[in-house]
Amino acid sequence: MTIMEPSQTIKLFSGESIPIEQHKVRVVQKLFLVPIEERLKAMEEAGFNSFLLSTRHVFLDMLTDSGCNAMSDKQVAATLMSDDAYGGSQSFERMQEAVADVFGKKYLLPVHQGRAAEHIISQAYVKPGDIVPMNYHFTTTKAHIELPGGQVLELYTPEAVKVKSSCPFKGNMDLKRLREAIEQNGVEHTPFVRMEASTNLIGGQPFSMENLRGVRAICKEYGIPLVLDASLIGENAYMIKQREEEYRNVPIKYILLEMCDQADIVYFSSRKVSSARGGGIATNNPDHFDRMKNLVILFEGFLTYGGMSVREVEAIAVGLRETQDETYISQSPEFIKYLVETLDAAGVPMITPPGGLGAHVYATDFIPHVPQTEYPAGALVAAFYIVSGVRGMERGTISSVRNPDGTDLLADLELMRLAVPRRVFTLSQIKYVADRLIWLHKNRELIGGLRFREEPKLLRFFLGKLEPTSDWPQKLVAQFRKDFGDSL
Repeated sequence: MTIMEPSQTIKLFSGESIPIEQHKVRVVQKLFLVPIEERLKAMEEAGFNSFLLSTRHVFLDMLTDSGCNAMSDKQVAATLMSDDAYGGSQSFERMQEAVADVFGKKYLLPVHQGRAAEHIISQAYVKPGDIVPMNYHFTTTKAHIELPGGQVLELYTPEAVKVKSSCPFKGNMDLKRLREAIEQNGVEHTPFVRMEASTNLIGGQPFSMENLRGVRAICKEYGIPLVLDASLIGENAYMIKQREEEYRNVPIKYILLEMCDQADIVYFSSRKVSSARGGGIATNNPDHFDRMKNLVILFEGFLTYGGMSVREVEAIAVGLRETQDETYISQSPEFIKYLVETLDAAGVPMITPPGGLGAHVYATDFIPHVPQTEYPAGALVAAFYIVSGVRGMERGTISSVRNPDGTDLLADLELMRLAVPRRVFTLSQIKYVADRLIWLHKNRELIGGLRFREEPKLLRFFLGKLEPTSDWPQKLVAQFRKDFGDSL
């Protein structure tokens, strides 16, 4: 039997290079593309918040990759082997063995998802007046650190927030600023340093192994734990292999182990890293384990299930090991690369280089006439859904917070994220996304702004409701009908 090379990019006889799926589809789920008028009504009822759309009105769901990745046949089969015991479950033992194999960590605390891990870690380590340096924040991470009185300190490099860049590792931490921050705030007020693998809010951008080793060296010098958010560690490892010369011929398995070896604590969302719902906190230090274990029992469940179904525990164990397979982990980054390069070539403002998790559209340049105070990223997400049925996610000022004086804390970047879950979409669907977005870009002057009509105080992007500042959605529908006629 001949095994294909790990790369998923295939050159066609025509000269075009395309990403090719190295799996076959055996179970399908029917999709519906409802007419544009129904999509507009659905968006109005959802308060122009894509989170609140029902999937009965969504054609392609690119909101997130969290819990949306396709499980493999081996994962589904493993769920039938689950051990339902409350304590001492063999299912947990298999997950623990997989964590040791993939992440190199002996002790495992299971939790029901990634934000639960953030909650446990923050409750165990963060106190009032503390600062937590990181390469970039994530929304739930920031909320959990602030809950016990801590503060996030982002120490990204200047390349991180550049839209067009050739920098392969925009997720790197600024080592000079890290040292200065520790000196200024004191070791006693720096409970840990956090590195996020494939920084979510700035385009799924990876950090390099060289940078991670540098962060580790500084943490070790000051005796500060290094915490690694490994939710998208597979994509970060893949891009290290693709972009860092030292690792070009190193198998993904060993890159993953070296990354985790730099960290004292590794936490992850299984919804991302292993295509099953759950998560965990892993360490080789028994003191860290003991400091957090009672909080897991208090908030999550017993230490052998952590709020998860044992069927999910079995699927996670298999999924973690699949992360070591380059043909598996490369599928999403290669599809994202194809989509980003297609749109960039058509003049659509994209975050480059392509990262993990999804394709990121720079809303500020897409609709420059919409001021940041009218939420251009949110408006773009709404407009794109209306014209395509594709649900993306706002990653901009709506995902931010308000200042004490009531004004918005404006985001560094206004992005529409189009997530590409692993093994979910076909290439023809990706091409449809590109086509409709190119059309929208050509008609971008029709898009207007948004304003809040219902605004929660915490994590407002989940449940907040907005409304357009004008009748621009109706004008967009009219132009679509003019160009596409009866087409959906």
